[in-house]
Amino acid sequence: MLRVSNLTVAYDRHPAVHHLDGVFASGSLTAIVGPNGAGKSTLLKTLVGLKRPASGSVDLGGLKSRDIAYLPQAAELDLHFPIAVADVVLMGRWSAFGAFGGASRVMRDRAARALEAVGLNGFAERVVGTLSVGQLQRALFARLMLQDASLILLDEPFSAIDAKTTADLLDLVRRWHDEKRTVIAVLHDLPQVRAHFPSTLLLARECLGWGATPDVLTPANLDRARSVAEAWDESAEVCAKAA
Repeated sequence: MLRVSNLTVAYDRHPAVHHLDGVFASGSLTAIVGPNGAGKSTLLKTLVGLKRPASGSVDLGGLKSRDIAYLPQAAELDLHFPIAVADVVLMGRWSAFGAFGGASRVMRDRAARALEAVGLNGFAERVVGTLSVGQLQRALFARLMLQDASLILLDEPFSAIDAKTTADLLDLVRRWHDEKRTVIAVLHDLPQVRAHFPSTLLLARECLGWGATPDVLTPANLDRARSVAEAWDESAEVCAKAA
């Protein structure tokens, strides 16, 4: 179980996530949705430890860093380094061999099987910068497979990729859910959320709904999220509790 308690995360004391309370149950499959600027990506970065709370806390329920896999938005990835696809996948097990070690034959075989599972058989030696957007996302999902984490955080994992790739990767997400892993994904496609994600957190810097997807994604809640977003004042006074 992953619990956030009175969590506020701020940039220059302006809250991006404001006094959030709730629980991601162990083995749950949860979508985080909301308007642009709602704090969705900030929340994921805080859960993985890349952002520090201004107040409140995150309780990972005993999970260690090796138990957490995080896939950021594509815009945050640097693809200029000439690295082979197989080595990108093997980075999922970086903690096992480190900077001066080498991946074992067993580990390389696992990487090859992961690439095959995501539809990239024969791509191991390709330079990652030559991949299409969809192929890159498949490779990054293969890396998540190799990491074998119990908590998986995905930030807009299906953005700008084709329908076939999205369907294949959603199948993998469902498999992780069947394996009782906890999966949390930031998404924008509400029909996709309704079809594939049993639980939803509707975030507009503060929580507007958190629970079963049909109960959260109601017209009233979505209208309220739009109204809250339209009322945001980026020049407002800073939050005293975010000092």
